[in-house]
Amino acid sequence: MTLSFTKMNGAGNDFVVIDNRDLNINLTAEQIALLCDRHRGIGADGLLAVEPAESGADVKFRYYNADGGEAEMCGNGARCFGRYASRTLGGERDELSFETIAGTLNARFIGDEVCIDMSDPFNLEMNSPVNIDSLGAQVHNLNTGVPHAVAFVDDLESTDIIKNGAAIRYDDHYLPKGTNANFVGVLAPDHLAVRTYERGVENETLACGTGITACALIHHLLTGTPSPIRINVRGGDTLSIGFEPRSDQTFSKVTLTGPADFVFDGEITI
Repeated sequence: MTLSFTKMNGAGNDFVVIDNRDLNINLTAEQIALLCDRHRGIGADGLLAVEPAESGADVKFRYYNADGGEAEMCGNGARCFGRYASRTLGGERDELSFETIAGTLNARFIGDEVCIDMSDPFNLEMNSPVNIDSLGAQVHNLNTGVPHAVAFVDDLESTDIIKNGAAIRYDDHYLPKGTNANFVGVLAPDHLAVRTYERGVENETLACGTGITACALIHHLLTGTPSPIRINVRGGDTLSIGFEPRSDQTFSKVTLTGPADFVFDGEITI
């Protein structure tokens, strides 16, 4: 089977993207993992597939982690997906809607950047009982489309992301599916730096859109910092998180704005 694909990246979080609107492509988890393999395949943090919508949205969003498992949502992937779907559908568009497991989202195109209207976050847990001895920091939890743990650390650069990230990801508190783990350094009241250990990739990635969204919202709850909050990611980009807080520690109108770049188009035999 020869598969046509596009390679994209959003703030260094990279993806294989395919057009499956005719539903003729049926990849196994093993095939997806091979495509994402950086030595034997194309190399990516995950795979995105454009499929026909089942409701009133323009298209349907499918996202698979590098291990081949399907995930509910990916913020950086959603921006790349929106730009790819807009190009695939043709015509000049100011915005596009797409279905995800986490709900129907909208992408707006602002120059070279894409702004995603995120679904309302849920399952907030401040000061969770998770205790990682080697970390020495309080862990908070929030689902921003997928589950995220957030820890604010004194020295982000010296934090062992792999060791502490894996310890949090596999902690019994998050059974059975586990969680993503984010580590945050405060640069200024409205400016953070974040490093993320991603579930399914099982490693640190250069950026995680849903992860930095969770970090921004928890930072607001801890400090009262208003929207928007800027966040530096490991890939070198700075993204912006917008939100409207409610009085009951929930949020509405959450947005994620950042780059979504085409890298190359290609074909691969699998």
